[in-house]
Amino acid sequence: MSTLSSAPSAQLPDGTAAPEGTSVPRNTGRRRGPRRPAWATALLVLGVLATIAVFLVPLYWLFSSALKPHQDIYTWPLQWIPTELTFSNFVGAWEAAAFDRFFLNSIITTGVGTVLEIVLAILCAYAFVFVEFRFKKIVFGLIVASLMLPGHVTLIVNYITVANLGWLNTYAGIILPGIASAFAMFLIYQYMRTIDKDILQAAEIDGAGHIRRMLTIVVPLSSPMILTATLIVMVGKWNEYVWPLIVTSTEDMRTLPIGLLFLRSQEGYSNWGVIMAGAVFVSLPMLILFFLAQKRIIGGLAAGAMK
Repeated sequence: MSTLSSAPSAQLPDGTAAPEGTSVPRNTGRRRGPRRPAWATALLVLGVLATIAVFLVPLYWLFSSALKPHQDIYTWPLQWIPTELTFSNFVGAWEAAAFDRFFLNSIITTGVGTVLEIVLAILCAYAFVFVEFRFKKIVFGLIVASLMLPGHVTLIVNYITVANLGWLNTYAGIILPGIASAFAMFLIYQYMRTIDKDILQAAEIDGAGHIRRMLTIVVPLSSPMILTATLIVMVGKWNEYVWPLIVTSTEDMRTLPIGLLFLRSQEGYSNWGVIMAGAVFVSLPMLILFFLAQKRIIGGLAAGAMK
């Protein structure tokens, strides 16, 4: 007795059997959209290349000019590739201005200011998410509304306050007026809202207070956004220029951005190699930090937006 094996008949997309001999295209599960025209692809590529050039060409010129001999900077046509590399510009910049003191001041003001600002942001965000109190929505709205005010609006008030407290030309005068950040608070607040409150209620039943719940549960769960906010705040404080310029008056309290202005006044407009080397001193630490942590910054912001 012989057994006959028949292949299953092909089916149309609507589920009906296809006529014998009809070939039915396979459904690969991927739908291809309309192909982009060649001219549109070319415009897209040109736009991307132009954007990259706008950001990278100034950086390349900065670092290459800092390493060029003096004569290569002023040649025409422009000398894009240095004929030789020299570090004399960096030595001249370090000797022309007290960059060792500028670095120390920037490290202290950036480090202490970032820690205080993030701690206040965490406390404020935790209170708005997990603590019930009267007029909470009104207070939160006022804090968020302060984001629309330019920072220069408060310069005169802050200066008068710092002067009356005797904090001019001190670390306290540079750091303390800028530790309240609505931006960092709002980032962390948005992330804390995604935490399941049942976890905190269980901890509350076990006898954990607000401080313990915040330190052992909320902060570890919010660590991606806290790290992102920390990096953003750190870059902003390192590059801060206007407030340290106003509140300090002696060279030993200047930070790096103001030190660069002091270097330019010392060298004038004739020794751009030394000035470019000073600009490298100012920008290089934050450039390294950004390139090392760019995935963390972008990933934290994207995670906060999606959540």
